[in-house]
Amino acid sequence: MDPADKMIQSIKDQQITPTRRWYFRLREGGIWGVFAVSILLGALAFSTILYAVQQTDFDLVRHFSHSMLEMFLALLPFVWIIFLVVALGLAIVSIQHSWRGYKISPLRVVMINMLFSLLLGTAFFIGGGAGWMDAAFNRTGFDYSSIQQRKQMLWSRPDEGMLAGKVLRVKENSMEMEDFDGQMWQVSLDGAFIAPVVLLEPGEIVKLVGDQTGPVAFRAQEVRPWGGPGTSQPGRGPRGNRGE
Repeated sequence: MDPADKMIQSIKDQQITPTRRWYFRLREGGIWGVFAVSILLGALAFSTILYAVQQTDFDLVRHFSHSMLEMFLALLPFVWIIFLVVALGLAIVSIQHSWRGYKISPLRVVMINMLFSLLLGTAFFIGGGAGWMDAAFNRTGFDYSSIQQRKQMLWSRPDEGMLAGKVLRVKENSMEMEDFDGQMWQVSLDGAFIAPVVLLEPGEIVKLVGDQTGPVAFRAQEVRPWGGPGTSQPGRGPRGNRGE
């Protein structure tokens, strides 16, 4: 019996049947679907990381003992870093199981995935989706602290020169403010720099850099908008510096 006949006989003995073409098409579509999900997951993670960076105020690091990295990590929920790693892992595994995927190096897969994730994530961030998604995750009931909650904790350290809250009343050189814990503060504004986008009106949320001078007294050196660098409160326009 020649080799060809032996192979045919072996196929008959093992009852091997050809796999339908639709199976391979469906399998290939599923693999590329997983790759698309990995890009989407990476984009969501990257947009949230951008949102955390935008909320960090790195230019204020000089006032504190915290480094840039410490302030950033204090704001960023680690779950998004995990999502980013998972997204890259899914991308590598899915492509390597695709047709001729073995010819594509893992590094190239990572670069392609990151490129599309960066572009899509940046667009999502610019459109305001990152902040909405961060708040939505916070409402799920899972053990998740949003970036805004972490930011409130970071800016509730008056003994370290960081205080934030809602403006209640404004006087000539001072104001009354309520922090996120409901505590009332008397804030001195004498000589303080007030960012151009801050209106300093009742109801506005601001963050202060300065010194705690008493149990509920604070001397502000800088008054910044709560929303982050270059932002103002919704529906309110910019205003010039005030130092009175």
